[in-house]
Amino acid sequence: MRTPKYALVTGASSGIGRELAELLAREGYGLVLVARRTEPMRLLAEKLQQAHGTPSVVVGADLGSPEGVATVMREVTARQLEIDMLVNNAGFGLAGSFSELPAESQLGMIDLNVRALTALTRALVPGMVARRRGYVLNVASAAAFQPGPLMSVYYASKAYVLSFSAALHEELREHGVKVSALCPGYTETEFAARASEHQGSRLFNGPLGTLGAREVAELGYRGLVRGRAVVVPGLVNRVTAWLVPFTPLALKLRITRYFNASDS
Repeated sequence: MRTPKYALVTGASSGIGRELAELLAREGYGLVLVARRTEPMRLLAEKLQQAHGTPSVVVGADLGSPEGVATVMREVTARQLEIDMLVNNAGFGLAGSFSELPAESQLGMIDLNVRALTALTRALVPGMVARRRGYVLNVASAAAFQPGPLMSVYYASKAYVLSFSAALHEELREHGVKVSALCPGYTETEFAARASEHQGSRLFNGPLGTLGAREVAELGYRGLVRGRAVVVPGLVNRVTAWLVPFTPLALKLRITRYFNASDS
């Protein structure tokens, strides 16, 4: 019996991560599902086993904590799994003034959105390079293309993900490893509820349009296997990303601040 290829998906308990896990199960991947909440992942694993015969490993880990990535890698190593695809989807944002949002929460955003993503990629990419095959899909955001007043740390963290992913796309392609940054705009997930803990945002009301998590997942996967460095779902988001470099900084800041501000 042939050993299945495995994909490791973070933030797999809901939203885009869950949809990517389901898609990858249909594509024949075994799964390592990672998130803080284990029960939704266990239910998902049972569903995918019944529907596709998918073997799944459920790992409960807080990737924003210092031991989170180590917990995941211990499980992968103990089971001797070869990870052919890494999906770094776990992340969160917070809306509000930088000077008023809790420092611990903002630093936690960096820990999860940046540090954990980088650490997992560093842990798994050498094996892909040695096998001369593999995929890395890093979920960034349409926010990655400009600074974001009133969501400053979130926007900056996603700018890192975009830059990091594009660099690795070029660096690793000669080794048979494909890397893409998925940059969705506002998507129907739990993101807005978490991000608006301290302040709401006009952006969360979908003024620029809303895509479903399944559509975003499918577009991201398709772009990755086709070897695209950056995938921006949605026409409005693609046009906006194209216009950003040509827009004066002062105007970009004012527009972004308007959308990130509370409409109440």
